[in-house]
Amino acid sequence: MLEVRGLTVRYGDLVALDDVSLEVDAGETVAVLGASGSGKTTLLRAIAGLLTPDAGTISWDGADLRPVPAHRRRFGLVFQDFALFPHLDVAGNVGFGLRMSGVATPELAGRVDAALARVGLAGLGSRRVEELSGGQAQRVALARTFAPDPRMLLLDEPLGSLDPALRRDLATDLAAALAADPIPTLLVTHDTDEAFALAGRVAVMDGGRIVRTGTPEEVWRHPGTAVVARLLGQDVVAGPLAGITPPPGGAVAVRTDALRLDPNGSIEATVLASAFRGPDHVVTVDVNGERLTATSPTARRPGERLRYALDPEAVSVVTETADCR
Repeated sequence: MLEVRGLTVRYGDLVALDDVSLEVDAGETVAVLGASGSGKTTLLRAIAGLLTPDAGTISWDGADLRPVPAHRRRFGLVFQDFALFPHLDVAGNVGFGLRMSGVATPELAGRVDAALARVGLAGLGSRRVEELSGGQAQRVALARTFAPDPRMLLLDEPLGSLDPALRRDLATDLAAALAADPIPTLLVTHDTDEAFALAGRVAVMDGGRIVRTGTPEEVWRHPGTAVVARLLGQDVVAGPLAGITPPPGGAVAVRTDALRLDPNGSIEATVLASAFRGPDHVVTVDVNGERLTATSPTARRPGERLRYALDPEAVSVVTETADCR
């Protein structure tokens, strides 16, 4: 099990990580979700041993990892940009780490084949790297990480450079691979869909701190802070909404499924913009000076007046402060 306690990293006056604590249990996938500059990649690099923290501890099954160099931590690291060797074929890339560690050729070939099969690339060992699609290249990078049998995976925006269709396909296949042969995994990403698809637990970062943890459903339904709600794509309004009044210093987070078209609904809204995003139209509306997002089965005109009913289960009261662990 990975255990991080009180991790702090500074770059001059900038505090990139501020007293961060996190655990990843055996067979668990945890996603660290945050916007650019939130500290998530710094956390991953510190765990990998690629940088030295200013304070705090990193341990594996109780053993201190700080004096252990990156190449001896037995963590598999996958980057967003694939980092494949162009002069090697697929099998050569997947087996590179095994060769460097002295694995004999007969064993190496079997482990390469097993790793390629695990990511859906069985039989493609002789394929040249430049002949691969983006999705295949990322699968090769994953296979290269699986081949040495790491005790943990560290994934740095692994699907970020792929187009949406490839991202969905690879996320599905990666989730299936991790479920079939569980290995502790820490994923950092700015993409909520990616985090929710792959992880059983999510830790949201902002300003170098972890501000919310929970299952994807818990975080989605109860973001806790305005920062987390906005990161999840939820609207945040400061004033009362349909009888829901936040406490002083708080706000109301409104999910995209909260507003339902209803001619008898209590919420009157004015359309500001409408865009088709299949299968519905996404409509931005003004409700008493607040901008909210709703859906409509048909296109709407700016200035059109609509009535909505509010699903109370799709809204939550949040604090404006990020200090909510």
